Amino acid sequence: MKIAVIGTGYVGLVTGTCFAETGNTVTCVDIDKAKVEKLQSGQVTIYEPGLEKLFLRNQKEGRLYFTTSLEAAVENAKIIFLALPTPPGEDGSADLKYILGVADNLGKILKEYKVIVDKSTVPVGTAEKVKAAIAKNATVDFDVVSNPEFLREGVAVEDFMKPDRVVIGTTSERAIKLMNDLYAPFVRQGNPIIFMDENSAELTKYAANSFLAVKISFMNEIAHLCERMGADVDLIRKGIGSDSRIGKRFLFPGIGYGGSCFPKDVQALVRSSTEAKYDFKILNAVMEVNGKQKLHLLPKIKRYFKGDIKGKHFALWGLAFKPNTDDIREAPALYMIDALLAEGATVTAFDPEAMNNTKELLGSKINFTETQYEALKNADALIIATEWNEFRTPDFEKIAAMISSKAIFDGRNLFDLDQMKQLGFHYESVGRKAVLN
Repeated sequence: MKIAVIGTGYVGLVTGTCFAETGNTVTCVDIDKAKVEKLQSGQVTIYEPGLEKLFLRNQKEGRLYFTTSLEAAVENAKIIFLALPTPPGEDGSADLKYILGVADNLGKILKEYKVIVDKSTVPVGTAEKVKAAIAKNATVDFDVVSNPEFLREGVAVEDFMKPDRVVIGTTSERAIKLMNDLYAPFVRQGNPIIFMDENSAELTKYAANSFLAVKISFMNEIAHLCERMGADVDLIRKGIGSDSRIGKRFLFPGIGYGGSCFPKDVQALVRSSTEAKYDFKILNAVMEVNGKQKLHLLPKIKRYFKGDIKGKHFALWGLAFKPNTDDIREAPALYMIDALLAEGATVTAFDPEAMNNTKELLGSKINFTETQYEALKNADALIIATEWNEFRTPDFEKIAAMISSKAIFDGRNLFDLDQMKQLGFHYESVGRKAVLN
């Protein structure tokens, strides 16, 4: 099948590459000429494990193309995916200007029946708006389908190739047949393709991400309670996660969620609820909890240094909002950096993948190093903000020798409390007893 993917961001590039992997011919479109030239030359423009191998293979075998021409991509495509950004506006609502702008142009160039698919995360009613924007100029039949993505950064290729479910919003039998044929290779093990109306599909994506944000925030609230009651949040996580009604995933306490999805989607659903004249109290609380959680370590750090960290120097491990990605959007580390600098402290940071993006954002406000241990030089303490695997079993003797106070403030609960005590570290984490050596 011939497919067009409009937008080569995170969702668009993964979507296009994975569809090519099952034998489709995919043309991806972007208005950024420099970016398209990089992609055409074989340079993957995002970091995502497993993506580059598929990208290069499908490009070599003539199934994956890139262009700046919307007309060229759409001309022969049977299905057109809109994988465009929907950034939050000042009021929290999703900004649809990119999607509706492309929809307006599509109406002018459609010459035969095609299926246009909203792959971006969009509020309820977007399919109707896209349909109306295309219909203004279209002279042929078409269908607009909602097909939200459920990709987790760091495992997006696996999520796409082996989805838990595929949600497709359309009532058109013609579109149902095409979408079912397209996704059939991805659900051979029996995971469902769930067809529903467009509004329900659009709301399903927001409901899924918002519910996961609720789980994370609930555990962070439990962590606060644990610190006041002398309990261990990691033990509680295991105790409740073994309940099949609750499940083990998204129960890890930490310094808040970030990224491009959870913050934006929770905010957008709250805004949509407000427009529907409904007060979504739980999600308002989730946003408040998460905002405070990103600075959860700061009072611990200040307390350790007798309330004053002016002139102190901190090593920071982790900048990405989660491991296995270079995405720093809404990353807790950035909030921590801003807070430390505001208090008069300095920071040297290391991250395996996200340093270039952070340098573009922060410039010379902080220092960066090539290795995690170089970041420890002249540091008064170590702060951990992202749970990269290489941080889990470090050389503790080297850490102890390089930081002056032998203090670690861990926002991801990477280390064992007994081990930290035996090694003589002052160690504070989230929702667990502090090791006060």
